[in-house]
Amino acid sequence: MPQYGTWFSYGGDARIELAIGLLAVAGGVTLAGIRLPLPVRATRPGSAGRIAMILAWIASMAAFLVGATIYIRQYIHAYALSAPSAAPKDPIAPITFSAVVVVFVVIIVISRGSAGFRTRLLSGAIGAIAAPMIFELPFDLIVMARTYPPIPPDPALYRALFFVPLFLIEITTLLLLRLSPMVRLTRATFFSFALMLGVFAVWALSGFGYPSAPLPTALNIASKILAFVTVLTLFLPQRPTSEQAPQPDSDEQAQAAGPPLVLGSSAFAEIAGDPQRTGQPAENSVPGRLRPRARLLAGTVGSR
Repeated sequence: MPQYGTWFSYGGDARIELAIGLLAVAGGVTLAGIRLPLPVRATRPGSAGRIAMILAWIASMAAFLVGATIYIRQYIHAYALSAPSAAPKDPIAPITFSAVVVVFVVIIVISRGSAGFRTRLLSGAIGAIAAPMIFELPFDLIVMARTYPPIPPDPALYRALFFVPLFLIEITTLLLLRLSPMVRLTRATFFSFALMLGVFAVWALSGFGYPSAPLPTALNIASKILAFVTVLTLFLPQRPTSEQAPQPDSDEQAQAAGPPLVLGSSAFAEIAGDPQRTGQPAENSVPGRLRPRARLLAGTVGSR
């Protein structure tokens, strides 16, 4: 029997179907990372869009606090529990909070030199709060319908009251990533997220149980770390591209191929006497005589 405030594990064909579904999604994400033209930056919203995103994020958190309060009160009332006994033990919480701090610091450090301190600080904060949501969004979709115990008189209604605002928080938090000018979708982002879903699939084969035993605890930690790695890939600094060297037949190299010609030199006289280089037709030249252009050049040399 699961603890209060947790969820039922998957069993039988359900866990196999869940694992296959997760692997299929992971394969689709991997294929997208291979086929899409990456890296790409998300379009940053204007001032009105930024205000709307922040207001939606705040409103979703307020709605969640209201829904969670109603859910917990009914939960305690229906099962005659006290508040301390109603909350399940969460052995992963210290790891999650530590990872949030690490992501915040790492984003600030790796972006040093590529952005101002204010931008780095904002990007670190957004990345730190968005990292857990990459894990929580698919995770909540998996466990939502299996939460224990059901809340009477309408379990589906109380689940919606708790999870719908929670999904809104997760989605609006991930959308806040667009506020950072440093965020870029790269292949590493897709591959890290696909790897997290792959760990989810292994977790599903074991029943996707609550992290109270060693195996689900280890899989929970591994998938959560990969979620934080996925966020870090969004903030990796772009490597400077080396400038392309001029082609051998370009004008720059043609001009720099040799020293400038000096009047009176043999090379200059050879060019002046070559009908192909002076642009004069060969049949107009008379043996023993200099062409007008050659005489002009020769006279210029002679006058010096």
